[in-house]
Amino acid sequence: MQSLYQLITEAHTAIRPQVRTTPLDFSPLLSLITDCELYLKCEHLQHTGSFKFRGAVNKLRMLNDTARESGVITASTGNHGQALALAARSAGIPVTVYAPATAAQVKLDAICAYGADVELVEGDALTAELEASRQANLQGKPFISPYNDKYIIAGQGTTGMEMIEQQADLDAIFVAVGGGGLISGIGAAFKHLSPNTKIIGCWPANTTSMYASLKAGSIIEVAEQPTLSDGTAGGIEPGAITFPLCQQVIDRYELVSEEQIRHAMRLVARTDRWMIEGAAGVALAAAIKLAPQFKGKKIAVVLCGKNIVLEKFINAVAE
Repeated sequence: MQSLYQLITEAHTAIRPQVRTTPLDFSPLLSLITDCELYLKCEHLQHTGSFKFRGAVNKLRMLNDTARESGVITASTGNHGQALALAARSAGIPVTVYAPATAAQVKLDAICAYGADVELVEGDALTAELEASRQANLQGKPFISPYNDKYIIAGQGTTGMEMIEQQADLDAIFVAVGGGGLISGIGAAFKHLSPNTKIIGCWPANTTSMYASLKAGSIIEVAEQPTLSDGTAGGIEPGAITFPLCQQVIDRYELVSEEQIRHAMRLVARTDRWMIEGAAGVALAAAIKLAPQFKGKKIAVVLCGKNIVLEKFINAVAE
């Protein structure tokens, strides 16, 4: 934990000015509705529309000249691929992104628009991840995991450093969990600087790979169902370093239904005029669900991204 915190503090300075400091905005209406003092960490306003740009910039700055010339390989359903593609374009590093064939076309188009090559893989996100890792070994190129990398995690952890600087006495923070990179980094920062803040991991009930693994005490395979929160979907890579980190930093696990996710997305569009993706809705949905237990407390919700197909968003929030 200490070494990860040191990496986060280094990244907090090193990734500037490429990475934005995003607002931690007080939401008057959500506070009124929840009877909490509720803040929104606006990572959907980060470059490429998600927190992923932080980890991508931090990882690429650590590459040696050989890796920069050969290029890198990654796997992504959208957000990580877009973030790495933009960060790599600025650094002049070639990128190939392996993605499930079922990934949203608009996200794949965005990856290509940032200058990366896309290779489609039949299967789910974990299948694409394993194929990308295999190809990286065959081609002798670095594989950049979306979450299973200490520099990626440290970059995501700068979100937590900003939150502590912006509002030092938060009682709880709500973070959606997929592979665990974001909550591992944020949690490590808070456990060091604000240990009394409760770190609440949030999952859609339809996709619970990390949740089920944490409950089981080891990484296991879980059958997943379709979800609005495609950013948290997919299995966990065997041996993922995020697993023990999640065990250390998450104080509470919370599941939310698809209807609760829809309600949260609809609500924040009305109260704060933000269009957010399903994963961000997961964190807000959990905060709304648990609000009675935090009555009068100061809580924050990480709005991790906004990259959702317009038609999907409209259908999700329609009543």
